[in-house]
Amino acid sequence: MAANANVNVNDAFSAVREGNAGEFFQSLWEQYQDEIINLGRCLLLTILVILLAWLVAKITRRMLIKAMGKIPGLDESVGKILAGIAKTVTWLFAALIILDLFGINTASILTVLGAAGLAVGLAMKDSLSNIASGLMLLFLRPYKSGDYVDCGSVSGTIKEIGLFTTILMTVDGVYISAPNSAIFGHPIKNFSRNPLRRADITVGIAYGDSLSCAVETLKKLMLDSDLIMKEPAPEVLVAELADSSVNLTLRFWTATENYWAAYWMIKAQLKTAIESAGLNIPFPQRVVTFANAIPEKKAE
Repeated sequence: MAANANVNVNDAFSAVREGNAGEFFQSLWEQYQDEIINLGRCLLLTILVILLAWLVAKITRRMLIKAMGKIPGLDESVGKILAGIAKTVTWLFAALIILDLFGINTASILTVLGAAGLAVGLAMKDSLSNIASGLMLLFLRPYKSGDYVDCGSVSGTIKEIGLFTTILMTVDGVYISAPNSAIFGHPIKNFSRNPLRRADITVGIAYGDSLSCAVETLKKLMLDSDLIMKEPAPEVLVAELADSSVNLTLRFWTATENYWAAYWMIKAQLKTAIESAGLNIPFPQRVVTFANAIPEKKAE
């Protein structure tokens, strides 16, 4: 075959130099007419298959993302991942069709790919575990992009949910890429899931202060804030009779997005409110009693 091709190329150059190119290509057409027509047909069909695969992949992607977006509460990453899988499958089928057009035995290729896929799957079982965990996370939806979560040894705001990893950003701006299997295998604490959150703040007053006055003062402090829910009503509870103080716990509910704003606001106003009511935040102190004290000797 290579020798014949070499001869034909040499003959073509000779024919062009001698001005007999038309006769040469005429004879070449008469000799390989069926093969040239078949090759042209295969090339034309290949172009059509590529265009069709590109069109199908584009339409499928758009339809999947749109359909997944209509499902309430479903993370937007699900549509993108399914669209990526559909695109890969579409181009794989297109490649098999093109190989079949040129007479290549696709059955043997599929057999080899299947055996290779099994070997790769066994070698990459941890990665496959991440994929399975990623799919479970996407469909069970314990969190979504933008939620602040604590799961295992990682915590932060969810930025992206992928098939292999979940991307988080910590409160101090650190990037975390966590394997899905490591997250799915631990309890997930989602701080952003529920619309309301409860805050507990503890403050101490002196034993000599009026307890009822302290309770009323602290309740008024919370009721005067627009960030704190009036229902459930805020509470002031006696948390502990400590060594140096009576510890009171302020307990209130607020919208999840306002949690830290309300928390730090109440913390900042506590000292002023307590002092304005004539109460005191005591320093740690101890009462020391001497037993069996030696009496002083009287002067003779």
